[in-house]
Amino acid sequence: MTISCRALQVVTSVLTVACFALAASPASAQNAAPRASAQAGGYDYPTQGRVEYVLGCMDDNGHDFANVYKCSCVIDKMAAALPYDEFVDQSTFSKYATLGGEGGAEFRVDHAKSQTKRFRDLQTNAYQACGLGLQKTPTAAK
Repeated sequence: MTISCRALQVVTSVLTVACFALAASPASAQNAAPRASAQAGGYDYPTQGRVEYVLGCMDDNGHDFANVYKCSCVIDKMAAALPYDEFVDQSTFSKYATLGGEGGAEFRVDHAKSQTKRFRDLQTNAYQACGLGLQKTPTAAK
């Protein structure tokens, strides 16, 4: 089995488990907005957001089995420090910080620069804590 087949199998397994977990939870909890998690001391990110981040992280760092755990660790560290709405805002600013032309102007103002810096600092610390090397390109939620 090739490495990409193994990675696809792992991602499929993770998504299957996530689907079963969502199906088992009450309907009201499925529609609830992300909230602070009292148990973990962090914030509750939607499964889709976590999976998208992990897949993007693996695109940047390699599709091997170890990176599933390392990239999951990174998003967990970020979720412990940053509410989901702020994560989306900051990752968007980070992703489009280098967008040129008039369309990218709103991502180059002072507020956007500070959001980008905070996100990249948090992400760099999470990468280091989880055993990933320096990131080549910033990974962001869609």
